[in-house]
Amino acid sequence: MTSTAPPSAVPEADPAAPAAPAAPAGGFRLRKPDLSRLDEITAALADTAGEYDRTGEFPHAAIELLHEAGLLTATVGEEWGGPGVSFSDLARILLALGRGDTSVALIATMTLVPHVLAPGRPWPEALYRRILAESAERPTLINHARAEPDTGPGGGTVARRTAKGWAITGRKRFVTGAEGLAYFLLWAVTDEPQPRLAVFVVPGDAPGVEILPTWRQLGMRATVSNEVVFTDVEVGPDDLIEFDGFDAPRPAGGGPAPDQEHANAILLISASLYLGAARAAQDHVHHVGYTKVPHQLGRPVGVTERFRRTAGEIEVLLSTSEQLILAIAGKLDRGEVVSGVEALAAKVAVIRDLTRAVELAVRLLGSAALSQTGPLERIFRDVQAAGVHAPQEDAALLGIGTSALNDYGQRFA
Repeated sequence: MTSTAPPSAVPEADPAAPAAPAAPAGGFRLRKPDLSRLDEITAALADTAGEYDRTGEFPHAAIELLHEAGLLTATVGEEWGGPGVSFSDLARILLALGRGDTSVALIATMTLVPHVLAPGRPWPEALYRRILAESAERPTLINHARAEPDTGPGGGTVARRTAKGWAITGRKRFVTGAEGLAYFLLWAVTDEPQPRLAVFVVPGDAPGVEILPTWRQLGMRATVSNEVVFTDVEVGPDDLIEFDGFDAPRPAGGGPAPDQEHANAILLISASLYLGAARAAQDHVHHVGYTKVPHQLGRPVGVTERFRRTAGEIEVLLSTSEQLILAIAGKLDRGEVVSGVEALAAKVAVIRDLTRAVELAVRLLGSAALSQTGPLERIFRDVQAAGVHAPQEDAALLGIGTSALNDYGQRFA
């Protein structure tokens, strides 16, 4: 890793030196991640993953590690002083993080994805510049606060006009990393005669923000994805990044607004973190295969036909999933079109296969796999969350099937 000191403003050029390239729009450069250190970071995260899972505490030290390694801002575009990593490298980063600690990986993903989409979303430039400046100095986590207990996105969360901007009241659930967020990307509807949907940027420490300790899930415990109550939380008139129907501020990075097809491809790449968890389960299987020597067998269990056959099936499932993710990521890197159906189909296949691989690992190792003395019990619980992220499999299959039938109908006609 390069220097761990926070990056500062670009220094003045030496008059005798050749002219430097124009400064990025942010006025500073964010740390470029050293991807050759990913194995080291994976090992460091794995060392603390079990304890964070046991306590359910927010993983502050792990997030600080990712910040120092430049991984939390890896997807910030070069025009904004970021490294602008490729989609393929993003997949590799998430796979490495998930291999170490799935919860930490998900928290990081929720920050990395908004930066991926920022160039096509109407972030006000001053607001985005401020967030990037903070990101250069310290971990600056951001995440959408969208789901609600009783309604859809936005739904029961209302933003009303005030003399200073907006005051927002509502309740959100499943807010990954809630207590560690620097900013909530809060979905709300306006209280106008014709309500409109907006995404407001709310500081995590704003008055009126209350985090409720409601996260008691089977797995992903260290994501601390609690419910958050917003009571008359005030934001400025321009502290929003999307608006349905209003005149939007100028996009931070320019370019077209991202469509749903592009978003579906990002969802597929995000599944890399769960593939990383499955790879960690595979690592544990291999370790047992080499080190467990039953007295009655007199040699490592890994030499048995049953063990080797199951290890082979696990590798087939995981290697094909990895190839599928990297193939889609490579198409995006080359500027090729990835349809929403193609991305959704790949996501369904990847999640099915990685989940199946972990189930096979548990069956192979038997009751020892479910002991809290080893990592496989935690990993098994964590990967159950892979299929929960929207769109879930039933919705994805409905969309995929509808598209396939429509395509056939057009040819048949």
